Amino acid sequence: MTGTLEAARGAATRTLREAGIDTPALDARLLLCHAAGLSHEALIARSRDEVSSDVAAQLASFVARRLQGEPVSRIRGVREFYGRDFLVGRDTLDPRPDTETLIAAVLDVIGRDGGQRRPLKLLDLGTGSGCILLTLLAELPEAQGLGTDMCDGALRLAAENAERLGLAPRARFIAADWLDGIEGSFDLIVSNPPYIPSEEIAGLARDVAAYDPRAALDGGADGLDAYRRIAESARSVLAPGGSILVEIGPTQAGAVAALFRAAGLTVEADDVRFDLAGRPRCVLAGAPPRAG
Repeated sequence: MTGTLEAARGAATRTLREAGIDTPALDARLLLCHAAGLSHEALIARSRDEVSSDVAAQLASFVARRLQGEPVSRIRGVREFYGRDFLVGRDTLDPRPDTETLIAAVLDVIGRDGGQRRPLKLLDLGTGSGCILLTLLAELPEAQGLGTDMCDGALRLAAENAERLGLAPRARFIAADWLDGIEGSFDLIVSNPPYIPSEEIAGLARDVAAYDPRAALDGGADGLDAYRRIAESARSVLAPGGSILVEIGPTQAGAVAALFRAAGLTVEADDVRFDLAGRPRCVLAGAPPRAG
């Protein structure tokens, strides 16, 4: 991959296309921008510049990793989510567009109550990169949030994302095993817990099975272990009238709703939210309002 930047992009695109990569042109552009340290706009403006040997070698390395199935976001260390860039790493799930359904559902629920400008307290369980909590804090300027995770590496990355996005004053991250040891009262609990049944993980797409941390995928024998842990303790930290919204696998809506109802939470008939493909993606549950 020598010559101009445009020639390097073209060669990388052909290599990826011939290997059957789904989006060869997009991947080649993103990898070249990363290798050269250029924005998309700068790459266009400098398309006739010669490629240095260092950039060529870096691009070749990135393309080789992509050919092995590594996602572009992991090669770059950045994933766009809800219009913002988040650092991702080996200790965190790579955020997917499907999870934006959870963000939209939260904002819809809060909007119904006119809560966008209220000083809400948010709790994000299994925060990973922090993309859910930090996106909500960015969209809700008066809110404050706590993110929990069992992985120190994930907590460090989430804190770094908070700094990068200017949200650190309103975000806090601590080590916790779901709701164990969590104190206080929260208006909203959110989570994208692991929900893949253990025996199905090996059959996932390679970019998921080989690169996402297993702890962020493995939901136990039936995929519901994390929901059980969350449901059994959610009422103890949910404020009266508060809500909990969780991402689910497409076949889990009924089972998750039943777990929340058994724990004394309310799940209405329309409290299952669907993603853009029309699949069940989130379940909403509510705590009883304050008596009297």
